[in-house]
Amino acid sequence: MRALLSLVLLLLTGGCHDQAAGGAGPRAQIRVVGSSTVYPFTTMVAEQLVATRPDAATPVIESTGTGAGFRLFCAGIGPEHPDIADASRRMRRAEYRRCAAAGVGGVIEVQVGLDGVVLAEALDGPHLSLTAADLYRALAATPFGRPNTTRTWADVSARLPAIPIQVYGPPATSGTRDTLAGVILTRGCDAVDPAARMLPPATYRARCTRLRDDGAFIDAGENDNMIVRKLRLNRQAIGVFGYSYLEENSGTVRGVPLDGVAPSYPAIASGRYPGSRPLYLYVKQAHLDAVPDLRAFLSLYVRAAGPDGALARRGLIAAPAAVRARAAQALAHDLPLRPASLS
Repeated sequence: MRALLSLVLLLLTGGCHDQAAGGAGPRAQIRVVGSSTVYPFTTMVAEQLVATRPDAATPVIESTGTGAGFRLFCAGIGPEHPDIADASRRMRRAEYRRCAAAGVGGVIEVQVGLDGVVLAEALDGPHLSLTAADLYRALAATPFGRPNTTRTWADVSARLPAIPIQVYGPPATSGTRDTLAGVILTRGCDAVDPAARMLPPATYRARCTRLRDDGAFIDAGENDNMIVRKLRLNRQAIGVFGYSYLEENSGTVRGVPLDGVAPSYPAIASGRYPGSRPLYLYVKQAHLDAVPDLRAFLSLYVRAAGPDGALARRGLIAAPAAVRARAAQALAHDLPLRPASLS
């Protein structure tokens, strides 16, 4: 079946003209879409590919957000469709079904490392220290089943300053926002709103994870560097983005402790930091032998994602050894994702 899919793709690429190549013929460039958090790591590996293989075409990397990336990735096979989706959360079963319905076939899942969804403020900001419960009270649209009326952090807790709640974060298509809502806010909701756990799943999600849209949470787009710039201009605000952006901008912003744990490499790697999360690549089996240098790109990625690899110096937190071994095995043997494992 894998050979048949590859043959189909080769026939498609032989008969189609890729717009990215100016209609000159089958696509020679690797194309990646997805997470803004994973984007800097993927671009770094793309640079390594071109440096080590001078004949390789420069990969096209698009920062679309995880959700939008999966929609593009799952639209089909052939030169007009991406080869890889990078993601700051795991693919969902419904997304896999869209892939299958569009004939994408086998999808290989590779966990490339770990990251943390961090809160940050300017170095001369208010020096906040927050809990997941604080964030639930501050950012949920209907905490405790009632419309959110808090306006300042002091409204959330008497130990916090009386400054406006202003949180710059990513849009609804972002895996970072999914983690903020689905991991951190639910942790706070479960801690202080136990009645929510008795609700039907859809009602629970609406109560615990739906973010308010009245200006307290501000959609700042997929460009995490833009959030960093906003924090420099608004010293009372906090921002939400991946740990690598905190590491890269440590001269201008600081991490806000969450539940008493400051975001750091050891805290995220050990799972002590509440916003720890895995990062993934999803690859189409059918494209592996049809797109030049795709296998070489993936091999470079896995090596660079190790504890001593180039991506660690960029802020990627290496996955445990067993996870890295599974990723290498999946790529070496073209092992497809088992959809039954998805939620």
